[in-house]
Amino acid sequence: MSHPSQIEALQVKRDPLKARLVEIGDMRPGSLVERFRKCGKPTCHCAEGGTPGHGPGYSLTHAVDGKTVTRVIPKGVAVEHTRQQIAEYHRFRDLVRELITVSEQICDAQIPSANASDQAALKKNFARRPAGHRPRARD
Repeated sequence: MSHPSQIEALQVKRDPLKARLVEIGDMRPGSLVERFRKCGKPTCHCAEGGTPGHGPGYSLTHAVDGKTVTRVIPKGVAVEHTRQQIAEYHRFRDLVRELITVSEQICDAQIPSANASDQAALKKNFARRPAGHRPRARD
């Protein structure tokens, strides 16, 4: 087992991460894309060369069960809310990654370390039995 002060230091690092999880607001994964489209009417202004077309329109895409799902986001306040929700999702994901890393370090520090004689016995036992070799059953 590691030195108690090392575990305590890791716990001091972990606890604020847990507290920050509670502060996470509404979130959603995905990418918000600004799109311009041409309607196809020959007399429309979008049919002229060099014009971007109608828009911008916004769509949110993300994967659900291995398939890409697209949702139209209306112009205005909904676009800004969606941007904030995506940013919050990224913040959540980064925070969870950091929490997992610290938690793994704590778990590793709590594992008792094998002393030299235990390690030698393990090596000896592995040396005696080749991997995959089993005695055959006799008929």
